[in-house]
Amino acid sequence: MTSNIRFEALKLAWGHAPVKVDKANAKAKVIFAQNVFTREKMKEYIASNILDQLFDLIDSEKPLSRDIANSVAIGMKKWATELGATHYTHWFQPLTGGTAEKHDAFFDFDDNGKPIEKFSGSVLYQQEPDASSFPSGGIRNTFEARGYSAWDPTSPAFVIGDRLCIPTIFVAYTGEALDYKTPLLRSISAVNKAAVAVANYFDRNVKSVTTYLGWEQEYFLVDESLFAARPDLLMTGRTLMGHYSSKNQQLDDHYFGIIPERVLAFMTELEIEAQKLGIPLKTRHNEVAPNQFEIAPIFEEANLSSDHNQLLMSLMEQVARHHHFRVLLHEKPYGGVNGSGKHCNWSLGTNTGINLVAPGKNPYQNLQFVTFLVNVLKAVHRHNGLLKASIVSATNAHRLGGHEAPPAIISVFLGSQLTEALNQIENADVDKGIIINAKKEMKLGVGTIPEILLDNTDRNRTSPFAFTGNRFEFRAVGSSANCAGAVLALNAAVAEQLTMFKSEVDTLIDKGEAKERALFTVIKRYIGDCRDIRFDGNGYSDEWKEEAMKRGLDCETNVPVIIDNYLTDQTVKMFSSTGVLSPSELESRCEVKWENYSLKLQIESRVLGDLVINHVLPAAKRYQKTLLEKVAHMKQVFDSEEAKMLNEQDCLLIRRIEGHASAIIAGVDKMTELRVIANHITDQRERANAFHDTVVPIMEEIRKHVDELEMWIDDQLWTLPKYRELLFIR
Repeated sequence: MTSNIRFEALKLAWGHAPVKVDKANAKAKVIFAQNVFTREKMKEYIASNILDQLFDLIDSEKPLSRDIANSVAIGMKKWATELGATHYTHWFQPLTGGTAEKHDAFFDFDDNGKPIEKFSGSVLYQQEPDASSFPSGGIRNTFEARGYSAWDPTSPAFVIGDRLCIPTIFVAYTGEALDYKTPLLRSISAVNKAAVAVANYFDRNVKSVTTYLGWEQEYFLVDESLFAARPDLLMTGRTLMGHYSSKNQQLDDHYFGIIPERVLAFMTELEIEAQKLGIPLKTRHNEVAPNQFEIAPIFEEANLSSDHNQLLMSLMEQVARHHHFRVLLHEKPYGGVNGSGKHCNWSLGTNTGINLVAPGKNPYQNLQFVTFLVNVLKAVHRHNGLLKASIVSATNAHRLGGHEAPPAIISVFLGSQLTEALNQIENADVDKGIIINAKKEMKLGVGTIPEILLDNTDRNRTSPFAFTGNRFEFRAVGSSANCAGAVLALNAAVAEQLTMFKSEVDTLIDKGEAKERALFTVIKRYIGDCRDIRFDGNGYSDEWKEEAMKRGLDCETNVPVIIDNYLTDQTVKMFSSTGVLSPSELESRCEVKWENYSLKLQIESRVLGDLVINHVLPAAKRYQKTLLEKVAHMKQVFDSEEAKMLNEQDCLLIRRIEGHASAIIAGVDKMTELRVIANHITDQRERANAFHDTVVPIMEEIRKHVDELEMWIDDQLWTLPKYRELLFIR
């Protein structure tokens, strides 16, 4: 066997047996949240009078006092150290998209110089990590390093290994948010306030509205030895080259198929460790592409759910290594097969137990449902460009718009029955009378609001934002993204819209119109206003792209330009009015997004150049040399005419290899030149556009030639694991 690193990696990959997972005493009812400082555990470690004050402050969203923090810290430390924790950390979510933590030991000295374990309310409540090295989009200069992480008591602390992790927000010294959690919490508060005001039209007992989130996390697994033999996977999370495998997902035989034994062992351990951390994982299955899988939990409050998703992504990477795997969360790690998303299922629920985006049991309750449904439609229509900006990135751009993922155009799927119901309401003649009887049934002049059944229509998997019976599914979010980015944009848009709706309804009521008639008048108009966002057809079709453009929807595909939607007057006004993001915070996020886009492409282009120079071209030259030697030897054995005839195919192949190799060399030189030019552009938006417009097309052209060479060069000489090896776990 050759010493080719690819074949050495294959021998290792094929030699891995499933790792045995100890499932003893791993029942969910026993282990669930055993490493989480839940309210039940707080009762064991914190005095009841302090606990009552703490719960009251958390539930009423009031700031905590230092005295309460000190009492909580004592109990939290005792609980954590009993689980083996020796360190604590503020666990936060900077604009890198991942999580961050700095570990401090409980170790300290008392007044007599003796070592003790110490953890005070002041360090629980707030810390000061260096903010200079985290993305801030210009809010903080390098020499202005101060930033604060502050405890978020609505998300419980947890223990991983030897450290107590305390979920926190992360803000600049001047108060601006430097993370995802801070604006998410603000957006949740904004939705609560606006939704309660509207829900009170129907039930004065509604005191709070909770935002719920249930994500579906898609991902790929690859054997760690093959991963290590692909520098592009190692450095960028995706394959920058690779000819499509003859068999990939054409037969759909992987989808919902039998989970490979090695993968099942990984999933089992992942579920056990996730359950210990209170992540309520429910579903696991094979996805469409080979080596692609999905995992999903039970719905939770949005802030906690978002934290759990970030925690799970880290946990997946740790557990995967126990099973000789690497997790690929990139939205498009392989060409020619489906990419990965993170479907964010979103809904609103009242303290009275009502799901505001689910049909009711009678026509009057359905008026409440229609009210919230139509306001969500209006919000998505008004801010469709912003919602797209909230989910685009250098990585998700490879997935969106393909015939395997939602298009890069935001539209809403409702289904035939809901569409018909809205059409009936829009066309009703309010002047013919609205009758409310004792049973709270509502009758219009042309009939009654129909009973709306749950899940009585087919689903549309091409829709980026679909109503699925009792929730909206934001399907366009990328698999590697922090889902808070999309959810906070949606929350803010809905909060603004509900506030506007209440203002319009109250104006009509103040003019003497009956409440139900006022509600209905505004709803009717809204249905017509946002008709263009509704689309139940094939989102992959070219016809839809043309139609969407006629409707005035945002059809832009250039990621740096899409990001501009964060800075439109409409967006700035919306975020400011809801208190979710200030103008300076919006500007900083755009700067971070543009910079991140450029840096990812800068890295990819460098890695591509390195692979071409150190792997592809040497293999091409070695094979070309072999062919040239063969041609020369043939001339020595046969006469010139016979040798010419025998060498014809080899000569054609030599020319073909030379043509591709020459094009690759020229492409790499041009790519390097264009990258240098782009790197010298100081304006972040202009730099990102330069990478998009000049560097990306050259990278795609280089890949075409590399993939062709892969098909013609001797398999024994090709040093990089191929798709047929990466995509099928053995």
